[in-house]
Amino acid sequence: MSVNREFGLFGRFVRYLFREVDASSLAVFRICFGGLILFESINYGLFLCLDCMYRSSSMLFKYHYFEWVTLLPGNGLEWVLGLMGLSALGVMLGWYYRLCAVLLLLCFSYQFFLDQALYLNHFYMVMLIAGIMVFLPANRIWSIDAARTKKLHVSGGELTRSTIPNWALVWMAVQLEIILIYAGLVKLNYDWLNLEPLRLWMQASAADNAGIFQWLTADPGIALASYGVILLHIVGAPLLLFKKTRLAVFLVYCVFHIMNTLVFNIGIFPWLTLAATLLLFDPNWPRQAIKWLNKKGWCLKWRHLTQAAATGGDVNKAPKPYFWQISIVVFMSLWLLVQLTVPLRHYMMPGNVAWNEAGHQFSWRMKLRDKRGSVIFKVVDETNREWWVKPDQYLNRKQLYRLPCIPDLVWQFAQMLDAEYTERTGTDVAVYANTRCSLNTRTPVPLVDRLVDLSSIPRDHPTSQWLTPLTEPLPRPLFAW
Repeated sequence: MSVNREFGLFGRFVRYLFREVDASSLAVFRICFGGLILFESINYGLFLCLDCMYRSSSMLFKYHYFEWVTLLPGNGLEWVLGLMGLSALGVMLGWYYRLCAVLLLLCFSYQFFLDQALYLNHFYMVMLIAGIMVFLPANRIWSIDAARTKKLHVSGGELTRSTIPNWALVWMAVQLEIILIYAGLVKLNYDWLNLEPLRLWMQASAADNAGIFQWLTADPGIALASYGVILLHIVGAPLLLFKKTRLAVFLVYCVFHIMNTLVFNIGIFPWLTLAATLLLFDPNWPRQAIKWLNKKGWCLKWRHLTQAAATGGDVNKAPKPYFWQISIVVFMSLWLLVQLTVPLRHYMMPGNVAWNEAGHQFSWRMKLRDKRGSVIFKVVDETNREWWVKPDQYLNRKQLYRLPCIPDLVWQFAQMLDAEYTERTGTDVAVYANTRCSLNTRTPVPLVDRLVDLSSIPRDHPTSQWLTPLTEPLPRPLFAW
């Protein structure tokens, strides 16, 4: 009986996901991913001031439902970064790969959830990719694990397993497409289409790099960059899926990410994205690249790496969809469904997401807003005694920069003051915040209603009931609607 009659369209889909493909593309990504996280671990552990980032403040801001993540005593964070570096090295080399992938995920997630004020989209991307890598057979070839594994016996002789099921590449490809396309869709908003905040950042960068970026500081150049990045993500990302357009779009992405690296300080994000984009090419592209280099006489010692992946049969044949295969399909589908829906959650919340931050995080809203402000808190006890509190008495520099314009951070700081002054005075206290915030060059206006006692507000309370709405217009709009 044919697979069409047995399983129909779903059967074809399962066969597509489980057909064997060359493992070399995923192996190259494993090496790149492990190397980048190893670099990040060394950079954080040796060259960044962890005391300045984590230990110099009186509090760390917590993600909702992850309040239990606390800073380890002593040099515990350094030990975590050291373990993360070793596990990243293990992933890169394919040495006890599965164990190292799990340790990498746990260590990186721990650092990520330590302080919400340090949220970065590319950290979230790393965490997602690390989570996916736990399940992928990325150590099939070009790894220490593969060198230790005995050859598999198949009919007709023995061969080294050098293929992977196609779902491993499909999972990573769809995850990447979601990130890229959402990164373009979120830029279809009033401020970005009116060149803010890119105009602000480009003009600031030009002051430091006049010779390179002077041509981008005028509105036509900024408009080209603003609208070009939308097209690159919304149109370019799907074109990466087609063989005829893939290489050209990839080269454009290379230029885009190199320019981002020169203009903005965004760490490993450009290189991680480019490495992941290579997964959209043919699964055997590394072998083809080495073969081409061999023809040029540049890597004669690598001829054995160009041998086609042995599959032990027809590459298009796949086992019937047994229970474990269906389980993989269901789990992968649920993962991707969550990734599709989470970035849309701000549509269920009233107000401007760039102003109230409700649904901003975990939504690929990258480089969409520049927010600067100030805040001072007033604590009042039951006898009407007042204390004016400046956050710089408690927080480090990075926290102080983020605090005034992110409502959840303001709320958390108010809860900390509530607990401290309640204990100090022995009475219930009220905490008020006097904030001024500027969004994308707008005139600073109050963010939090200064008459609302934040100590009485639950964390899940709608922000629309204790924030002031954004009514301040953009100073220099190109369009008005």
